[in-house]
Amino acid sequence: MSPEPLLVIDHLVKRFGAFRALDEFSLVLAPGEILGLVGPNGSGKTTCINVVSGLYAPDGGEVRFAGRSIGGLPPHRLVHLGINRTFQVPKPFLTLTVRENVDVAIAYGRSASGPVEAGALLASLDLGEFAERRAGELNGAQQKMLDLARALATGPRLLLVDELAAGLNPAEVERVALRLKELARSGIALLVVEHLMGFIDQITDRVIVVNAGHEIFEGVLADAVRDKRVVEVFLGADDAG
Repeated sequence: MSPEPLLVIDHLVKRFGAFRALDEFSLVLAPGEILGLVGPNGSGKTTCINVVSGLYAPDGGEVRFAGRSIGGLPPHRLVHLGINRTFQVPKPFLTLTVRENVDVAIAYGRSASGPVEAGALLASLDLGEFAERRAGELNGAQQKMLDLARALATGPRLLLVDELAAGLNPAEVERVALRLKELARSGIALLVVEHLMGFIDQITDRVIVVNAGHEIFEGVLADAVRDKRVVEVFLGADDAG
């Protein structure tokens, strides 16, 4: 028997002026599942994450988390409920050390499962040796791992992952993939936006292909690439992600 959904998005609408970035968009996500959102640039993928994480309020439809309607709640309330995210461009506290960045997240997040141990978390993301360095001294890949560490420090039940693998080398991508699959096995639900299709294929249980705010395909990625609608959307696109 499938677990009850943790996240339910039902006919979600998000408008920017006359433009509908999300147009009656729906999905369900269960605990321990990794769901990928893929589609051309501007298709609504990051907008979806921004609504779920509280950066944008929905203009229609409903977002439910653990049976509770959460659309329009501010990000800090959502963090305390068990939702957190990474960003395409990390923005750590540059003058604080790596450990201090995580300590702030631990204190702010008030994880329901109890305090997270900063040292163990940093070690799991290959950041242990940089714990006392200022975040501004990290390279781009390390700052992405710090961004993930800060999200995990709040003990999320739902993790929204926005282009975490972009800009990483193959070995780093492999380590990130293994870590995300470990998180899913621990029961965390992951909603992943990513342009690297090999990465998506490696980690996801299924994908939703989005175009112009609509779902045009749901299933495994291997079937998506044979779907006529998906091929038409990506044919000639500048970035087939």
